[in-house]
Amino acid sequence: METSQEKDMEKETTVSYDAYFEKIQSRKKLPVSLQETLTAAFARIPVSSFPQVPGGKGVIEISAETSISDAVKVLSECNILSAPVTDPDKADSSDWKDRYLGIIDYSAIILWVLEGAELAAVALSASSATAAGVGAGAMGALGAVALGTTGPVAVAGLAAAAVGAAVAGGVAVDKGMGKDAPTAASELGDDFYKVILQEEPFKSTKVREIIESFRSTPFLPVSTESNMLMVLLLLSKYRMRNVPVIEPGNAFMKNFITQSAVVRGLEGCRGRDWFDAIASHPITDLGLPFMSHDQVVSIDSNELILEAFKRMKDNQIGGLPVVEGQRKKIVGNLSIRDIRYLLLKPDLFSNFRHLTVNDFMKTVASMVQEVGKVMPAITCKTNSTLGDIIYSLASKAVHRIYVVSEEEEVVIGVITLRDVISCFIYEPPNYFDDYLGCSAKELLKR
Repeated sequence: METSQEKDMEKETTVSYDAYFEKIQSRKKLPVSLQETLTAAFARIPVSSFPQVPGGKGVIEISAETSISDAVKVLSECNILSAPVTDPDKADSSDWKDRYLGIIDYSAIILWVLEGAELAAVALSASSATAAGVGAGAMGALGAVALGTTGPVAVAGLAAAAVGAAVAGGVAVDKGMGKDAPTAASELGDDFYKVILQEEPFKSTKVREIIESFRSTPFLPVSTESNMLMVLLLLSKYRMRNVPVIEPGNAFMKNFITQSAVVRGLEGCRGRDWFDAIASHPITDLGLPFMSHDQVVSIDSNELILEAFKRMKDNQIGGLPVVEGQRKKIVGNLSIRDIRYLLLKPDLFSNFRHLTVNDFMKTVASMVQEVGKVMPAITCKTNSTLGDIIYSLASKAVHRIYVVSEEEEVVIGVITLRDVISCFIYEPPNYFDDYLGCSAKELLKR
C-alpha cells in the first residue's frame, strides 16, 4: 500500500513532468502546423526502424550475479553509462518482467560505494567494541557527513561486513586514528580502497543486491511495434534516459534507445526540410535554455569531489559546470560518468574525502590519453542556433551544453539532450491512454 509520502512524491513528479512540457510549448516560436505535422510523422515511424546500438555486439547486458566491481569495469570498457540487468534464474522466461530486473548505472553504483565507504570509515574510527556492534550509531554518523541521509536497510549490513573485512584483512582499528570518518578514510589509504572493492563483502556483492534500493530510473520497455513518438515522449517529457526495446512475444531485448542516440539521429537528418525548418532557429526562438541561471546547479573548483557527486545525486542530474571566482566563470564540466576514475584508480579513491574538484580533474586529464574521453565544458551563446547545439551534442558525445554570457563566460543556462528532443514534439491530448489504454504515469509506476 502506498504511504501518503509516496503519493505526495508521485504527485510532485507528475506536476514536474507537466510543468516542464507546458513551459516548452508556451515558449516555442514555431508554427503550430509544423509541430502537429512533425508529431504525427513521429507517430507513424515504428520503433523497429531505429538504428541498432553501435558496435555490432547488440545490447550490453549485465547479469544480476555480476559483482559490483566487475559491473564498473563493464560499463567503463564499453563506455556506457547504464545497462539492463538480467536475472539468470529466469533466463528462459518469455516475460520481460521476469527476465529483466531493471537498469544499473553509475549513479546507483557510486551511491552504494560511497555510502559503504563512509560507514566503514565510521566503524573503523571507533573502538573495537563499538566497531563490533555497528548499527544505528554508524547510520547516524552517516547522516552527518556529506552524503546526507539514506534509506536502504542493506547499508547497515554492509557497514558491519566492511568492518569484519577490514579486520580480517589486517587493517587494525586504531583508537588513536581519530574519531571521525574523514580521518579514518584518509589514514587507511590504499587499504581502504581494497576494503571497498577488492575484499569481501564488496568484491562479492552482486548487482542484484543494490539494483532495487538504488534505482534511479524506471525499467520500461516498449515494443518494436510501438512508434517513435512514444519513445521521444518518454525520453523528453517523462525524463527517461534510455528506453529498452523488446520484440512482442520475445523477452529478449532488441535495442536500447538513449537520449544521445536520438540526438545523433536528428543530426543525421541535417539538410532535410523539416529538420532545417526547426534547426535554423536561434535557441531563443525555441525558449532555450529552459533552465534559467538561478536554476543551474554548479560546483566550485575548490569544493570536494564528494560534494560534487552528492550534488548530482540530490538534484537527479548527470553533470554540472565547474566554476571559479566571485563571478562564477565556467572552467570545466563534471559528469557522473567521470566517477569511474574514482572507482578504478586506487590512488584517487584512497583520498576521496580530501580530493577537490580541481585536483580530480587535473589528475584525470593527466591519466587519460584517448581523445574525447575527458572533455572540457562545451558552451554556446544565446545567438547559437538549435542546429549548432545538436551538432555539438552529437559530435562531441556530451549530454549538456552550457549557455554562457557574451563577455565573461558566466553560465546563464543549460541545454540538455532532453531539452533538444522536446523541441521537436508535443504530446497530443490523452496520447498514452488512447494508444496503450493507460497513462504515461501508470507506465512509469511499474
